[in-house]
Amino acid sequence: MATARLDYVAPWWTYWLHNFPHLNFVFQSVDNTFKPEEPSYQQSVVVFAFIGAVGLCLSLLFLAVYLVWLCICRQDIDEETKRPDTCCVTWAAVISGLVICSAVGVGFYGNSETNDGMYQLTYSLSNANHTFGTINNMVSGAMDNAESGLKTHLERLDELFSTRPDLLQALRFLQLMVNNVIQEMTALPDLSTANADLGTVADQTAFVEYYRWLTYLLLLIFDLVICLSMCLGMAKQSRWLLILIMGLVMLSMILSWVSLGAGMATAVGTSDFCVSPDKFIVNQTKDIITTDVAHYYLFCSPNLPNPFQQSLTICQRSVTTMQIQIQNLLRLTVPIFPSAEKDLLGIQRLLNSTEFSLHQLTALLDCRGIHKDYVDALIGMCYDGVEGLLYLSLFSLLAACALSTMLCTILRVWTLMGIRDREYDDIDEEDPFNPQARRLSYNPRRSNIHSFCSYTSSIDSQTSLPPPPQSASNTLQPPEYMNQAMLFGGNPRYENMPLIGRGSPPPSYSPSMRTPYMSITEAQIRHFGTDFQI
Repeated sequence: MATARLDYVAPWWTYWLHNFPHLNFVFQSVDNTFKPEEPSYQQSVVVFAFIGAVGLCLSLLFLAVYLVWLCICRQDIDEETKRPDTCCVTWAAVISGLVICSAVGVGFYGNSETNDGMYQLTYSLSNANHTFGTINNMVSGAMDNAESGLKTHLERLDELFSTRPDLLQALRFLQLMVNNVIQEMTALPDLSTANADLGTVADQTAFVEYYRWLTYLLLLIFDLVICLSMCLGMAKQSRWLLILIMGLVMLSMILSWVSLGAGMATAVGTSDFCVSPDKFIVNQTKDIITTDVAHYYLFCSPNLPNPFQQSLTICQRSVTTMQIQIQNLLRLTVPIFPSAEKDLLGIQRLLNSTEFSLHQLTALLDCRGIHKDYVDALIGMCYDGVEGLLYLSLFSLLAACALSTMLCTILRVWTLMGIRDREYDDIDEEDPFNPQARRLSYNPRRSNIHSFCSYTSSIDSQTSLPPPPQSASNTLQPPEYMNQAMLFGGNPRYENMPLIGRGSPPPSYSPSMRTPYMSITEAQIRHFGTDFQI
């Protein structure tokens, strides 16, 4: 069954990239035909790589303007506000983190697609290289059989049949057929150079692709680590951690812009090749193989003649003719010359091996196998490869913009941390409503004001003493305020002593305080007066 011929059609995104304006260093238009050996075309590809440099300069300029705005136009925080409003900063950090995570997902897909395309390219090149190597081995084997094996046996037979002119004439005819085989084999194109070139291209492509895949994989993981570090830094609000994160974000942003420029230049150059690959390959291989052979393999059209058909047909006919002649010689000469049987059988084995090699060679030289590898290589490079590069360029663009926003967010967090530290430094430690001041001012050893419960716990020892004289100078009014540490540091639901002399509503007491307070004795009434009487 004949194999259907494969056709290659360039995808639309390669035409889209191919139609981008190609400019040189002085911004003059350049032909977009793929010509990597020309300096003007090389400059046009480098100009596309400058896209990353332009984006990096714009990002740095934006960061510089934002930093100047933070330093000059920063608004003071209202005195009544205990902490600044961080809603915008939080949302900016969340959105930038989500964008980076989405970009990383796009990058993983693009990296996988590019790797799949390059693997298909290298596999097809290796397969074609193996086919060319097999063809070269078969051609070399057939020529060795004809030049060394057949000629050696014919020379021995020539000595044996020296007395028989008719047999010598048959040997001369066999020698003519051998020369025809050698001549036609020599006329076949030498594919050893193409074999070496394909092997080199496949090895170099696999080497470069491995390190490209690994570099993008590390960059993607690096961006994820930055997102996690950003969350940790904003939660901890550590200055050293934020400094480290700013350095990592800046490095990742630079790498993202560089990868964008490299990806765009590679995608555009590859698209220029993918739009018209046949013309470039024919021009590059004109010193290795003839134009008709190149067209035969690149297009594999039924309208194109097989350039090897005539040589292969002559070789097969010559081998078939020699096999018939050997059969006749075996029948006629072995009864007369028994020693000639060994050489005649040797020639027969060599002819059978050569015939088998010619059949295999005919199948390998057919255009369908090589053309399939060629189309598979183009599909892998121009479909999956270029598509993956576009996704990687999108990842680089999104990551670079999100990292710039994240860097602005980190700078804003740094500013808010400075405002918070300044507010803490401005707190009055002597303010009685400052919790820190209250903690510092409270010292149980220095407190001389006793609560009502502490007094009632020692009332028995106090009643044994003579009552104090009733004089105005010895009558002490209860303190207007309780101990600050007991008031603010104790249970907020209960108070340790009544609010004496403040005209305040009756306070709430705990059950343990209510019992001694309700069971106040007459001695306590005489000592305190009627202030605690209900």
